[in-house]
Amino acid sequence: MPTHPAFRWEDRPAIRDFVRDLGFGALFVATPDGPRVVHVPVVWLDDTTLGFHLARGNGLVRHIEGATGLFAVQGPDAYISPDWYQSGPNQVPTWNYVTVELEGAVTRTDEAGLIAILDAISQEHERRLAPKPEWTRGKMDPAIAAKMATAIIGYRLEVQDWRGTLKLGQNKPDAARLAAANALDAQGRRAMAALMRGAK
Repeated sequence: MPTHPAFRWEDRPAIRDFVRDLGFGALFVATPDGPRVVHVPVVWLDDTTLGFHLARGNGLVRHIEGATGLFAVQGPDAYISPDWYQSGPNQVPTWNYVTVELEGAVTRTDEAGLIAILDAISQEHERRLAPKPEWTRGKMDPAIAAKMATAIIGYRLEVQDWRGTLKLGQNKPDAARLAAANALDAQGRRAMAALMRGAK
């Protein structure tokens, strides 16, 4: 995590929204075989608990229950040329980015918990596809849905440590940061440019 205090992101409701909006990230777990990572869709089950699932055959299944998990989500990022600051020659290149790391204990759910996670994930993303009619598990043959659910396992990650980073040039004068944002916009990097313009 960056050491500059201007880049620390501690707004938990905003972090929750960021994770919800992306809905996907990398879960890292230490195992006897070394560190392992799995890429998973997630959903907030409450203000401090993420739900996700793994294929029953995933090698991480035998290590994950009761482990400490580190879930990482990455948002927009961009290389920043020192020329863009328009503030003299003594600047260096950098990288601006938005990331969140959520750390906590992982526990396995029961079958009802797994189904709740699956339904919540599909509902979260289906609603974004409106006006398309929403897909639900109820459209499936119940026997087929039940059989498919046996191939996966549901988990909860109880978040205990929140580490967010908004590295958007907040340590630069407003004019320099905005000049760099304009240059990024011209390069088509509009998401990062917009974030930099709104940085405090």
